[in-house]
Amino acid sequence: MRSDSLRLRLGLAAAALIAIALALAGIGLTVILDRVLDARTADGLDRVAKLIAGQVALGRNGALALPQEPPDPRFSTPYGGLYWQIEGGGQTLRSRSLWDRGLGTVPDTTAEPAVGDLDGPDGSRLIAVTRRVTIPARGESVALAVTVAEDRRDLAHSRATFLRLLVPSLVALFAALTLAMALFVRRALAPFRVLRADLAAVHSGARTRLPEKFPEEVRPLVADLNRLLDAQERDLERARTQAADMAHGLKTPLAVLDALARRTEGADPALSEEIAEQARAMARQVERTLARARAASGGLRRRISPTAPVAERIVGALKRLPDGEALRWEIALPDTLAFPGDEGDLTEILGNLLDNARKWAHRRIRVSGESAGEAGHLTVEDDGPGMSAAAIAGIARGRRWDETRPGTGFGIAIARDLAEAAGAGLRLDRSELGGLRVTLHWPAGSAG
Repeated sequence: MRSDSLRLRLGLAAAALIAIALALAGIGLTVILDRVLDARTADGLDRVAKLIAGQVALGRNGALALPQEPPDPRFSTPYGGLYWQIEGGGQTLRSRSLWDRGLGTVPDTTAEPAVGDLDGPDGSRLIAVTRRVTIPARGESVALAVTVAEDRRDLAHSRATFLRLLVPSLVALFAALTLAMALFVRRALAPFRVLRADLAAVHSGARTRLPEKFPEEVRPLVADLNRLLDAQERDLERARTQAADMAHGLKTPLAVLDALARRTEGADPALSEEIAEQARAMARQVERTLARARAASGGLRRRISPTAPVAERIVGALKRLPDGEALRWEIALPDTLAFPGDEGDLTEILGNLLDNARKWAHRRIRVSGESAGEAGHLTVEDDGPGMSAAAIAGIARGRRWDETRPGTGFGIAIARDLAEAAGAGLRLDRSELGGLRVTLHWPAGSAG
């Protein structure tokens, strides 16, 4: 896919936005998880603090006592990660897990219980809950601060487990959303692929205008293209008409010149021949100009034309000429061989090539061809005298090879112009029959 592809740009932009959105979602989910874990842990610690506060008592000597410790074994394991401590009346009672260390208390807050962070006994960070209660003792009330704390490393372990599940999930979601967006972009750009196919059909001659069954966003572009096609068609038709008018307008002066040449032939043969030669030169230029105009105007009306029927029709017409009856005509064209152009252009190309072969052939003319998918070639050969390399180069410039034969001498040059207008080409060389071989060839896709 090219770097200036609209689909690539949209896909990359969508993938980048999806990645940013998922990254922000991952960060947000992690923050939410941290707050939920803190809230749930604080709630659990508060329940333990209430349990301890409900069981704490003062002995006869005023000493703090906790008849039954919480059942969690971490309270009994040194630095086990779960701690409790009771402070009040100048005394401190703490869990075995604190060993020889003590806990502070969370500062007073308006909310009860107070929740915050404290330093742990082994340098760790603890999330702690302090609940302040008052118990009666000897007719007086004693204020106690019951603190329960848990090592945040346990919470970090839960957070790491969540991230191990979250990251692959976000990656999988990114892949799914990117694929969905790629399919969406492809679907959204589908009208442009249809438009491209329709334009190819217009160029090949399968249709003259673009259909208007497109989404609303593409319809103005289609309308503009149709207006452009109409304008180009009108310009081409106008140019073709003007060329035809010019040719018809020159026919009368050329006929007058030819008549004058014949009248002066007896009095001044050299002048007569000069006038006739100039008239023939002008006629050749008019004929070639008309052929080029037809080729140019047919650019938007191309058709795929089978070659065999056209060749058989032209050969049938040439056989009726006096010198055509004595020739042996061979046609070996497959039914699958199709010329990428209008049938009229193919008729004029083959007509010029076959008529040229008829003029020079001794006894035999062969028309053959071969197709390879959309590509193909068609060959016209004769057993005449052939042409030299210099003569072949002269044909390319529109010069006659032999002035002794009738005709304008522009047949092959006109055929070359029409072939090139259709995306094809002409190649001239010597045939194995002994004469000239002209190959009309076209590559695949030349009709589009």
